[in-house]
Amino acid sequence: MAGFEKKSLFIEYFGDYPLIRIIDFLLEDYLFDYPKKYIAKNSGVAWNTFKKIFYRLVENGLVINTRKVGKSEMYQINKNNIIVQKLFEINKALMLNVLKEETKVSKIIEV
Repeated sequence: MAGFEKKSLFIEYFGDYPLIRIIDFLLEDYLFDYPKKYIAKNSGVAWNTFKKIFYRLVENGLVINTRKVGKSEMYQINKNNIIVQKLFEINKALMLNVLKEETKVSKIIEV
């Protein structure tokens, strides 16, 4: 990937691995459903790698097939899955922790 790309807190914390990238993308864009190729491209995972990983997410219920649009099957993070709910909580906790730390730093700078 060319240029500077800021990584999400989720990826920074859990590591920059294809599985983590896919989960991160789906957590960040949980309101929408997408075709597999879109998920692969926007999570920065090569198609061949994506195919090896994605079926496990579906098999384990973390990702669900929501509908069919033309020939494309659409997928979304399964917000009803307890593991996904915990991942949302972890992601939220990571963000709150960073905000807390930034607030401490800004208060120190103001003094």
